Amino acid sequence: MFQSWLTMVIFFAALGAGLMAGVYFAFSGFIMRSFDGLGALSAANAMNAINEVILRSWFMIVFFGSTLLFCALCAIALLDSDTKGRWLLFSAGLIYVCGMFLCTVFFNVPLNNQLRDASNDGKSAMWKLYYTQWIRWNHLRCIASSLALILCMYYLMIYT
Repeated sequence: MFQSWLTMVIFFAALGAGLMAGVYFAFSGFIMRSFDGLGALSAANAMNAINEVILRSWFMIVFFGSTLLFCALCAIALLDSDTKGRWLLFSAGLIYVCGMFLCTVFFNVPLNNQLRDASNDGKSAMWKLYYTQWIRWNHLRCIASSLALILCMYYLMIYT
């Protein structure tokens, strides 16, 4: 019973990580560069519009839900010494929570808030720095989400 429950948690955690990796890949791959091509003020306004809409979207359910699932995997790995491959699960959870969730909370969101709160003149001046820093942290989120997905898939192939 526990093994089938654990398999479901890993499956849905992997699904969430894959969805998040896809969003972050899109932003790193072409969305931010497209915004940058619009000019600083238009780019800042477009990014602010996305940041406003995203807070009321399915993204937030996947964002927080997947984070909770990866926290659960870390807890299972630490608390149940009988779980096969538990350090693989712990690694996946730690990478995801630190590289995706905490990176978002401590780096991307504060940058978003600074861009939102800037005056129009400030937005234009801030865009270049915002773009460079935000995309750097976004690359990390994409890599962490992808790596957590890979580790979950590997676990499911080896241990189930």
